[in-house]
Amino acid sequence: MASVCFYFQVHQPNRLRDYTIFDSDSNYFDENKNAQICRKVAEKCYLPANSLMLELIRKYKGRFKISYSITGVLLEQLEMYAPEALKSFQELAETGCVEFIAETYYHSLSSLYSEQEFAEQIILHKQAIQRLFGQTPRVFRNTELIYNNDIAEVIGKIGGFSAIITEGVDRILGHRSPNFVYRATGSSDLKLLLKNYRLSDDIAFRFSNHDWSEWPLHAPKFASWVNDVNGCGFVVNLFMDYETFGEHQWESTGIFNFLRHLPQEILKHRDNDFKTPSEVAAAYDDSDVVDVPHTISWADIERDISAWRGNKMQHNALAEIYRLEKTVKDTEDEGIISDWRKLQTSDHFYYMCTKWFADGDVHKYFNPYESPYDSYINFMNVLDNLSSRCRTALCGKQNVLL
Repeated sequence: MASVCFYFQVHQPNRLRDYTIFDSDSNYFDENKNAQICRKVAEKCYLPANSLMLELIRKYKGRFKISYSITGVLLEQLEMYAPEALKSFQELAETGCVEFIAETYYHSLSSLYSEQEFAEQIILHKQAIQRLFGQTPRVFRNTELIYNNDIAEVIGKIGGFSAIITEGVDRILGHRSPNFVYRATGSSDLKLLLKNYRLSDDIAFRFSNHDWSEWPLHAPKFASWVNDVNGCGFVVNLFMDYETFGEHQWESTGIFNFLRHLPQEILKHRDNDFKTPSEVAAAYDDSDVVDVPHTISWADIERDISAWRGNKMQHNALAEIYRLEKTVKDTEDEGIISDWRKLQTSDHFYYMCTKWFADGDVHKYFNPYESPYDSYINFMNVLDNLSSRCRTALCGKQNVLL
């Protein structure tokens, strides 16, 4: 039996406008750019991909299943700038063949800095999924699949989740395969679904690479690789950015045609099927415990957190924004709290990355800055203004009390 588990991350950040030390207003975000990019990605990816997914679900009468995690910050943008795309996700939810996964509402790194903020963002995201899609998420994925034993412990304390999605990192698995279900350290019932990064990346990154030895990739060939798992595992976890379809891999590469024919080829093998993450967790017993003492992610070739915490600029920016947590929340000002949380979105720190090896093109994608240093300066200018707003708000509260 080889169950194919398709999971897609769907995310776009709130990009900052150019903000100098001379700016003094609280208009931090470039709404024109955010609207433009949101509509562009909706037209190139979300709308055509969702239409195709709906077509496949109907064609295979429920045998084709998929899952998404859509960040809260993107849901807000879809409601404002591309409501037709949001509606298409809701149509998918109504099929009963699509599962929506919980994560941090603001696609943040809060799991590494503040347990309280981490838990609050998960609750906010679950509420958004319930409101918009009528589902209560049963599976959790952290921002960029960031995971360690401590994060699993927190998710266990929050409760309500049967599984966590993360990366199948070789140095963690050793001789073991990502094609089995595992269990989190210290937990009796929290399962781990690990990304098969080789097969996932064949679609997400190598599909249009003419220098790749397996190019061109057609559905029968990929299905044969899935079939090879039969007898050597139970599940093939294909986890990737949803923007793979139409944005990272343009329509002209044949990516939509590949996806259109893939279910047919996979289902030709009588032992294959498609399952959502919660169905995988329910169907298969865990084969072993996976111990992850050091933090992993699905980013870059290192699959660690160096994409966001690899240099002094990133460390400083992250330390400063989370240092403000108590001050921000003490203001009880919804606008300040919302802005602070939007500034936590991991993309702001990714733009500050100075790694330019094989991953350089990835870090440049959708990056609005000419250099990581420009990103850092702009971010810190905004954060300085936010800090000033906090002081003003707290002074106002004290005056009212007096």
